[in-house]
Amino acid sequence: MSKVFKKTSGNGHIALYLGKRDFVDHVDSVDVVDGIVKVDPSGLDGRKVYVYLACAFRYGSEELDVIGLSFRRDIWIQRVQVYPPTGESATKTPMQESLMKKVGEQGCPFSFQMPTNLPCSVALQPAPNDSGKACGVDFEVKAYLANAPNSPDEVVEKKDTCRLMIRKIQFAPANNKPGPKAEISKQFMMSDKPVHLEASIEKELYYHGDPITIKVKINNETTKVVKKIKVSVEQLTNVVLYSSDTYTKAISTEEFGETVNSNSTLEKSFQITPLLASNTEKRGIAVDGRLKDEDTNLASTTLSQGDKEMQGIIVSYKVRVNLMVSGGGLLGGLTASDVTVELPLCLMSPKPAGECSILTKETSLELLL
Repeated sequence: MSKVFKKTSGNGHIALYLGKRDFVDHVDSVDVVDGIVKVDPSGLDGRKVYVYLACAFRYGSEELDVIGLSFRRDIWIQRVQVYPPTGESATKTPMQESLMKKVGEQGCPFSFQMPTNLPCSVALQPAPNDSGKACGVDFEVKAYLANAPNSPDEVVEKKDTCRLMIRKIQFAPANNKPGPKAEISKQFMMSDKPVHLEASIEKELYYHGDPITIKVKINNETTKVVKKIKVSVEQLTNVVLYSSDTYTKAISTEEFGETVNSNSTLEKSFQITPLLASNTEKRGIAVDGRLKDEDTNLASTTLSQGDKEMQGIIVSYKVRVNLMVSGGGLLGGLTASDVTVELPLCLMSPKPAGECSILTKETSLELLL
């Protein structure tokens, strides 16, 4: 049974209906955002009914807007007039046909086609004691009553609006390529031979929650001892709207006590599983956008790399393998050093089985945002 998402304005004159709230970015195209606005013409007082779809970056809570500062920046916005009809004839989508059966003759259809270079819905995890909406990229569909679509001199009252948050999401592609391999040879002071480290992962892309197996090969030709092996997954978040910096946070770290003595080798596989559940206290971790307080996961890797200004937040991951090599002889720990390699990693969600965007049977659900 499919849900119908509905939000009614405070004055009851308009109601917004959507058949779904998750819209998939297929990299080369994005699902059409289609819905219906139910209009009661008797309460319009000569005003028109508009709908807009906005992609915005929020970098502060609305509650902080006490001196006229905006804590929201629109990345992309599009408006359409739905009532009175503009005369443009458009074929209704199957979703709109189903919604019209529920709404009746007062239903006014609308649709938006998002460009492919917009970011997906991503939020930066707040600290445990933070309040208000999280920093990040969100999408909003809003219907409202006004005399003009976007007049700076016209104040649209809250009772004349209704809105629903939606998400733009990506699923993992069907073809999964072989994983990367990296290697390094490092020589140390007072040693004419190196430590050779090679690391690889089986596939390029992993689903959220899946264990990641890292195959490690070590050839220690030095007089030193590899005391410990540390494997970590790091999340790299580039918030390109206000900074060119990339924030790197370790989201999973495991230390293994295997030792590799002088002139010895080791070949072994290690497993690590990055989970949001292990990072709930870390502020600034990028997560997939939420609708209300639903569960989510670590943000998926950003696949499309269009105009960075439009991308908003770009997320990527890497696996880091680090050997802790102890110093020998009289200098001991003073000559200790690390040997490190890094591997790119893609983390995403699988496409749900039997995903369907057409309603077969509707049920009404009021969602307050």
